[in-house]
Amino acid sequence: MVSALPLTLAGATLRRRGKVLVGPVDLKLGERGVTVVIGPNGSGKTSLLRMMHGLQRVAAGSVTWSLPDTEARRRQAYVFQQPIALRRSVLANLVFPLRLHGMPRAQATAMARTAASRFDLTAKLEQSAPSLSGGEMQRLALARALIATPEILFADEPCAALDGSATRQIESHLVEAAASGTRLVMATHDMGQARRIADDVIFLLHGRIHETGPATAFFDGPDTAEARAFLRGDIVD
Repeated sequence: MVSALPLTLAGATLRRRGKVLVGPVDLKLGERGVTVVIGPNGSGKTSLLRMMHGLQRVAAGSVTWSLPDTEARRRQAYVFQQPIALRRSVLANLVFPLRLHGMPRAQATAMARTAASRFDLTAKLEQSAPSLSGGEMQRLALARALIATPEILFADEPCAALDGSATRQIESHLVEAAASGTRLVMATHDMGQARRIADDVIFLLHGRIHETGPATAFFDGPDTAEARAFLRGDIVD
């Protein structure tokens, strides 16, 4: 199968009401690995992910896949910081993306039950999704995002509101998905999490890529004073 990757951003700029939120950004994402986006609050992490995924259109520059946009969109998934669920059962939420891809209902239901088992949601299948706990809701959101085996997954702080146990569960699923070939691009404010799962890092500051590179090199010795200050926990503005 021809890959939708690499994803190439060339001078990509996102504006809202005349204000630049992100950019210009020049970046190329290859076919494998875990890219973690970090930076101070307000640095543009969410906006960068939304721009790459196509949830927000660039005001200047370009965001280009190696396949036509319509096909590339079918190869992607997105997990929001505040998980979103259909006002249906957990089972119906898992079946929905498969049916969108044209899968017969019986096959989709069988796959949904398998996914529920992997994400420890079997006992919740008939429960209304909006009534789930925070950790359960995030597991559902991730299971639904991964059920169609996307080529690339964008995850916006998927563990921000979770406790340690729930965070470990989500991280294990993310790492498993990446090991199985799903390209992962994730924003996080948790430097411990970034160190645990990142292959490479993008450090954003004021909506621009201030520093980027392999995770080990970045965390062992960032090139810039701003990145060093950020990793120390200092206020960077």
